[in-house]
Amino acid sequence: MAEQLDLNLLRVFDALLREGSVTAAAERLHLSIPATSRALGRLRRAMDDPILVRAGRGMAPTPFALRTAPRVRSLLEEAAALISADREVRLAELERTFTIRINDGVAATLAAAAVEAASAVAPGVTLRFVAEGSESAEALRDGSVDLDIGVAEAAAPDIRTAVLYRERLVGIVGADSPLGRHRRPTLAQLCRHPHVSASRRGRARGPLDELLDAAGLRRHVAAVVPTFAVAALLVSSSGYVGLVPQRLAAQYGEALGLRWFPVAAELPELEVHLQWHARLDADPAHRWLRGTIRDAVNRTSAPA
Repeated sequence: MAEQLDLNLLRVFDALLREGSVTAAAERLHLSIPATSRALGRLRRAMDDPILVRAGRGMAPTPFALRTAPRVRSLLEEAAALISADREVRLAELERTFTIRINDGVAATLAAAAVEAASAVAPGVTLRFVAEGSESAEALRDGSVDLDIGVAEAAAPDIRTAVLYRERLVGIVGADSPLGRHRRPTLAQLCRHPHVSASRRGRARGPLDELLDAAGLRRHVAAVVPTFAVAALLVSSSGYVGLVPQRLAAQYGEALGLRWFPVAAELPELEVHLQWHARLDADPAHRWLRGTIRDAVNRTSAPA
């Protein structure tokens, strides 16, 4: 008869997949190595799969384990939410890792403040930031991502969405650029200099190009880079023009030797959202995390 699974075994499974070794999983769970090894044996019998196999000096998860890990993590979170419902979370004693999928332009201005605020009251909490990928809601559903922060599209009914803040893109140039002497360069002046376009999908055109088309103008995009942070670094060491979120320009412009200015056109406003799965609505720890993120945004507000 197949061995029965319980929550404790699922916690061991989750730790093994997160850590990739019996020793590290034992440390994470505050168990002895023999006890963790025995639990792995029980998991293998119950799931009829090796779970972890030797790979060189380490261990690698099997395809079955990789497919199962997000569902196990989701089950553990739901169980934790059920137990902790209507209870006040003790932040000083909370030990939990939150995985946050985030846009790089947002991460550059928000991550440090969020980590500082979280660790001040919950030192056992780890904020694990991961880059945007497909932005699929499945990652929120299966628990591999706890919170999504970025520019969001219409969400499914089981995905909760809240506006975090709004801002616009601004122009940036190196401190020595002649454009830096203008408080608000004209569109024609912008088009006299080569541009850097920040696009994760590798696109050279964006909302600015539509406005330039309407004005009978055209810019030359000399480089396309995947992130706003790379765009800022490239502009700081060249004569190029770039467009980045205002918070990023205001926070790092001086340190990078950049000047920033509003664009002489009505670029669409960026609306940055928080998104999470409905099952985490009542989770006190997740509610605290969302509030902490909002407080961090308020402390890092960009100047007008």
